[in-house]
Amino acid sequence: MDLILIGGVSGSGKGVALAALEDSGYYGASHLPMPLIDETVGYLQRAGQERIAVTLDLRADHGFTRIGETLARLRSAGWNVRFLMLDAKTDTLFKRFSETRRRHPFSSESRTLTEAIELERLLLAEARGLGYVFDTSDLPAAALRAWIKDFVGTDASQLTLLFESFGFKHGIPLDADLVFDVRCLPNPHYEPKLAPLTGRDAPVIEFLERVPAVEDMYGDIHGFVSRWLPSFVRDNRNYLTVAIGCTGGQHRSVYFVERLAAAFEGRYQVQKRHREIQDTPRGTAR
Repeated sequence: MDLILIGGVSGSGKGVALAALEDSGYYGASHLPMPLIDETVGYLQRAGQERIAVTLDLRADHGFTRIGETLARLRSAGWNVRFLMLDAKTDTLFKRFSETRRRHPFSSESRTLTEAIELERLLLAEARGLGYVFDTSDLPAAALRAWIKDFVGTDASQLTLLFESFGFKHGIPLDADLVFDVRCLPNPHYEPKLAPLTGRDAPVIEFLERVPAVEDMYGDIHGFVSRWLPSFVRDNRNYLTVAIGCTGGQHRSVYFVERLAAAFEGRYQVQKRHREIQDTPRGTAR
């Protein structure tokens, strides 16, 4: 019996995530307050549903104050429960609400849109550490749907290791647990023939692997992650996001993510994501 609860800030893509889960065979329920979760899941189970996805509405419960108790209770009842928290940068959320002319659920005559966003984020703060946090700031809907389908394919009883490349000029990912900065390494962007390529292309790989410092940096990052991963596993972490950043997120960070993901596959469930490359193929989960 598989249950996915979806929380997060308004405008972060919860509706898109629910639709993707429905496409993957889940029965979807939208905007349920926390006090109704047990009753609704029990009813659907009696109706024969064993794969359920629910988006949560925090307005009726003033935050997810009882989410920890609810998760424990559902797991003791035999459900394989995953709690997915979607987030996005404030300026991204402001733009999304402004473009769609939707009213933020916490906006009012005395509260600006930015204040409403920050209030909701504050109400969600305590629950954030209980779920899989995913930053949707720079993702088109198609990329979010692809990630959700990959997420469904992972074994929730094991730690999933996500390597993510990004560009510092676009901001650090909100879902990053560990962040490594590789901007000190030579930048292929300044080579005219390499600038339009990415860190997945052979000429860029060859350029970087001719630099001794690149191998030193890779060894240090690989060694750090290898050393501390067992501690995260013992801490019952289900998801660990390792973010690698360069200036634009096209060359160096992409190279490191590809290489690190390949190195850890087979020992852990591994996913990879390149935030600044919009044509990124779906990351594999093993």
